[in-house]
Amino acid sequence: MKKNIFAMALLSLALALLSTAAAAGNAPQLPRTLANARFVYVMAYDGDQFDPQLLTDDRAAIARVQDAIHKWGKLTVVYRPQDADIIMMVESRPSEDVLAVYDGHSGDWRSGLSQNYLWRVMGRGGLQKSEMPLFSQFEKAWDKIAN
Repeated sequence: MKKNIFAMALLSLALALLSTAAAAGNAPQLPRTLANARFVYVMAYDGDQFDPQLLTDDRAAIARVQDAIHKWGKLTVVYRPQDADIIMMVESRPSEDVLAVYDGHSGDWRSGLSQNYLWRVMGRGGLQKSEMPLFSQFEKAWDKIAN
């Protein structure tokens, strides 16, 4: 009986380690063409940070991502989408947060939703003020293409 419990515990541990390793290996990669990007514009899917109808959570997510970019220091935040090499779109909801990257030079920035995103991650609490795991994933993906 004790051998069966020990074997089940080892099997559970092994499966947990394998699923963690598989999840880490499936992290999205940024296209290498973005390695030369220097300027980024951050907005929500529902509008920019100055839109009076924008949800408070989305406005806060924009500000947190902009602050994280400033602290990170590898990109420069711009406040006009036409000046951006990349456009980051965020969405913050109680059920899930989204951080996506679009090419700032491909067409009209206002039609960004009709374009395919170049990189996107989602997760519950991913853009909250205490931690920003979605932005951390972006930093790691950026470091892979920049080196």
